[in-house]
Amino acid sequence: MEYRYIGKSGLRVSSICLGTMTFGSSTSKDEAFKILDKAYDKGINFFDTAELYPVTPTKETIGNTELIVGEWLQTKPRDSVILATKIAGAASGWFVPPVRHGFTAIDSFHIKRAVEGSLKRLQTDYIDLYQMHWPDIIVPIEESLKAFDDLVKEGKVRYLGTSNDSAYGLTKANETSKFKEYARFESIQNNFSLLNPRFFDELANVCKRENISLLPYSPMAGGVLSGKYNSDFIAPDIRFSIYLKEKNKRVQAMANRFVNSKTLEATQKYLQLAKDYEVSPVTLAISYSKHFDFIASTIIGARKIEQLDDSLKAFDFKIDSELLCKIEAIQRDILYPMG
Repeated sequence: MEYRYIGKSGLRVSSICLGTMTFGSSTSKDEAFKILDKAYDKGINFFDTAELYPVTPTKETIGNTELIVGEWLQTKPRDSVILATKIAGAASGWFVPPVRHGFTAIDSFHIKRAVEGSLKRLQTDYIDLYQMHWPDIIVPIEESLKAFDDLVKEGKVRYLGTSNDSAYGLTKANETSKFKEYARFESIQNNFSLLNPRFFDELANVCKRENISLLPYSPMAGGVLSGKYNSDFIAPDIRFSIYLKEKNKRVQAMANRFVNSKTLEATQKYLQLAKDYEVSPVTLAISYSKHFDFIASTIIGARKIEQLDDSLKAFDFKIDSELLCKIEAIQRDILYPMG
């Protein structure tokens, strides 16, 4: 088993992290326990959740995932698990989080309310990695970091992270932490996959220079890389089939970023590449997303226990230089053609 440190922290985590966003919605508690146990038994020590989960979030279901994870946590030695959760940010680009009646913010009041709620649901007295689910473009980062720093000093949180952030946001937070001598963000949790390598643009440079770790989520690009959207029949009840029918134009636009002519053409190339290397498309995708030195742990998900198998094979499958060149050719020629 390969373990890596997150940023400059003392958190040494498995190179694959189990995400839990379906637990309590499309994944029952019993199935979630089986998935969690299998991941743990295979050497995964890093588990990621959020106060907002399960997805798709509703005011009736928010917090249910943390309740399930918290109940499962009681079956394991607490020190053997690195537990990450998140505070819901303010209204994001495509929906208003149904937390605290839709008025949540990354300010001192909401940070304190959020962490107390998570600790109670998770049935623990500390969180290993506490993350900002989205940046707050209204509340000054100084206020947010001061409140997060207080949690670290109180022992409720060990380390801090951000997510869905920009190069500017991460740099601004990092420099503010240095100047104010606050605990800093040791990680950033952003989308990164074979279909979305844009993290390389500037964020990878920030992470490398400042020793901040990327925790990539959606390495399967929302399931697109499995090839299910390339088939003649696309099931009407899968994620982007549902999103593309939404009346909310922002949700439709988000779905179109994942499912379009370029992503489907690139996916077809990746499916053939996986076949050539005699691995599943899942194994290929996750192996890519954990390949780079600025990445600490790649977040995978599973609705059913059998979906874990191909993900776990990524522990052993390595991306060599020849394969990486073939991947980069697909990205260059189809996704981001030059000139």
